Amino acid sequence: MTHRQRIVVLGHGMVGHRFVQAACERGLTETYDIVVVGEEPRTAYDRVGLTSFFEKGADALALLVDDTYPDPRVRLMTGVEATDVDLAERTVALSDGESIGYDQLVLATGSAPFVPPVPGRDLEGCFVYRTIEDLERIREASREASTGVVIGGGLLGLEAANALVQLGLDTHVVEMAPRLMPAQLDDGGGTALLRHIEGLGLHVHTDARTEEVVGAEGRVRGLRLAEGEIEADVVVFSAGIRPRDQLARAAGLAVGERGGVVVDHQCRTEDEHVWAIGECAAPGGICYGLVAPGYTMAEVTVDAMLGGEGRFDEADMSTKLKLLDVDVASFGDAFATTPGALELVFADAVGGLYKKLVVADHPSGQGLRLLGGILVGDASAYGSLRPMVASDLALPENPEELILPAGRAVADVGLPDEAQVCSCNDVTKGAILAATDAGCEDAACVTRCTRAGSTCGTCKPLVKKIVEDHFAEQGKQVDRSLCEHFPLTRQELWDVVAVHGYTSFDEVVEAHGSGRGCDLCKPAVASILATQVGQHVLGRGRRTLQDTNDAYLANLQRNGSYSVVPRVPGGEITPEKLIAIGEVARDFGLYTKITGGQRIDMFGARMEQLPAIWRRLVDAGMESGQAYGKALRTVKSCVGQSWCRYGVQDSTSLAIELELRYRGLRSPHKVKAGVSGCARECAEARSKDFGVIATEKGWNLYVAGNGGYNPVHAQLLAQDLDKQTLISYIDRFLMYYCRTADRLQRTAPWVASLDGGLERVREVVVDDSLGLGSELEAAMARHVGDYVDEWQATLEDPEKLARFVSFVNAPDVPDANITFTQERDQTTPADSEGPVVIAAEISVGAPQ
Repeated sequence: MTHRQRIVVLGHGMVGHRFVQAACERGLTETYDIVVVGEEPRTAYDRVGLTSFFEKGADALALLVDDTYPDPRVRLMTGVEATDVDLAERTVALSDGESIGYDQLVLATGSAPFVPPVPGRDLEGCFVYRTIEDLERIREASREASTGVVIGGGLLGLEAANALVQLGLDTHVVEMAPRLMPAQLDDGGGTALLRHIEGLGLHVHTDARTEEVVGAEGRVRGLRLAEGEIEADVVVFSAGIRPRDQLARAAGLAVGERGGVVVDHQCRTEDEHVWAIGECAAPGGICYGLVAPGYTMAEVTVDAMLGGEGRFDEADMSTKLKLLDVDVASFGDAFATTPGALELVFADAVGGLYKKLVVADHPSGQGLRLLGGILVGDASAYGSLRPMVASDLALPENPEELILPAGRAVADVGLPDEAQVCSCNDVTKGAILAATDAGCEDAACVTRCTRAGSTCGTCKPLVKKIVEDHFAEQGKQVDRSLCEHFPLTRQELWDVVAVHGYTSFDEVVEAHGSGRGCDLCKPAVASILATQVGQHVLGRGRRTLQDTNDAYLANLQRNGSYSVVPRVPGGEITPEKLIAIGEVARDFGLYTKITGGQRIDMFGARMEQLPAIWRRLVDAGMESGQAYGKALRTVKSCVGQSWCRYGVQDSTSLAIELELRYRGLRSPHKVKAGVSGCARECAEARSKDFGVIATEKGWNLYVAGNGGYNPVHAQLLAQDLDKQTLISYIDRFLMYYCRTADRLQRTAPWVASLDGGLERVREVVVDDSLGLGSELEAAMARHVGDYVDEWQATLEDPEKLARFVSFVNAPDVPDANITFTQERDQTTPADSEGPVVIAAEISVGAPQ
């Protein structure tokens, strides 16, 4: 009988988990049993996305389904610590008294937060930011706190700051370097990030050294810097990490000068039976604090145990993340340390964008090659730029096009097969193409087979484009169907509804689809019907098609309550209407917030309260602001010529006219607009889906700008227009967008996807090259003529009103799961771990 050997893995974090996954996938468990010892009380979870714990909970972060591996030859132990390693006996002593023998030992013990040796660091209220348990302790302490300080302005420090912001604390960040994220960003990138973060209300102290954590009665009361003191109730140390190499040191294994277990290019220590991977390892004397190098080490170790020749020679330290709603990315030689390197920089201080490419002469002598870069404010190009660094690809003749807002998509620059597309899982373009040739018919299948895009997700758009381009090159039809129920795109669905005159989802699915529909096709068809037919979204046969927010004409919040946003056209409002909003908020105990679109949002309404709130607002002369729908949201304006000494046109009147004209227009995605009365641009019109800026001769029209996940500046479509021409062009632009854009596609990516881009839009809208101008304007005129306020129409229909109860068979019973507390003299949600329940049924008097 063949003796089965044993691998013991110490540590069940992301890297330890990846090692076990790779071992199972590549057949290592055919020879070895695997025992995994995890010190934390829970199995491996996504530590990269730790901040989302407050929003999604621990289960959403878990990497292991049902806390067990499907391979029976893997034994997983949690809540147990390894206390000693005996290299001579090849045994590991555990904190529960057990001793486990091994044939191969893998150290994946990770790292520990570094806490600077400042006085007061042990006071109650001081924390580190590393585990879910750390976050639970921080959350508990924040319940009675108002101000928090994070010591450290690097990657982890800003993630910790984000956590404190989510907990409602007034947050300070203290960084001893002269800029934020000093390891990833240069001065320009750090300045751009600083503007973004300070704009969100955080207080940033750079070039600042912490001298003491100030306390009183054993608790934190503040932080003393060389420049002065900061009041604080909570202090979070996130000033770096240190490798957890204590077991290796005690066992006599070599460690690096700055810590970390010394390993060779196959991650083997000086003991041939012991390996080290992840943050506790020091290949080449360097410790890496990112997950991607750890994953590579795990793969290399499995390969070496199978007799392979895989090597870990250097790590890709590229990173992309969203910090406090700001996109940040750094890749390759971001600081231009390579001899002969040149920097190409695009900086837009007003728009909050900073983009830098580091280039050098290509070895072939033909053009330039990309060495690295930095992106702040818009990192949408990261997924395509980063692979170009390793591919040694020659850049286009005008490389600035890769980062300019109006530039072409960098994914169109062909990558060689050996280019690494997914750095987290080391997946090349060639591996992606091999998966398609092996039977994968879409990007989702490729991700399942190769793991490309399955970790941080930043390369998913590029993976999708590679798959679709590959199929197109082979002459295969690329399936862009809306969903499994319709073999049609959204644009094709628009056309069949228009041609056949359908008025219901049932008619559309019966004639052109199958099944009963899903969460993808139902809202899409509902949007098309709303634009073309103009019926109330809650009418018979249409209510069940809507997303949750549309179905209740209000925005669902995290605690199960709703927000209500009345329309404030152009941001202009009378004192009487302001008083009415204030009285409604006061009488119903609602939280009030001025939005970025110049109106007032009221949070905390229970479902059964919505009709009563609408009645008060409608009686005061207000209507729905459609904040819940994929529709026109707002037309923001400055005060313009009426009041401003710089204004050259009446921007407020035009903004009100445009907002009232396009209100309620259901579109593929939400639409925002702005009107500025002069070139000083106080209404930020160029960040909107359509924006209008006054000139001495009339109005300039800009289109396809977006805020949100990937900010894009709008581009000039036409200039010096009179008002009538301006409105006709906007009519055409919006209806052309509604007709041809994909589901949930905002105007910026829609224009970029058109053959010809902005020029194509100009041909259709301005030049009327297709002869559709009158038809598009007529369609908009029908929408304007058919508009009905959805709140008022609901109030007038008893059948629609009957739905607005928390429990359908107990209309007078409020939902006890929705609870509130008070912060800053306003109503806010009380923390609740329970799920949101919508229109559930209960029996009156039954146990709750």
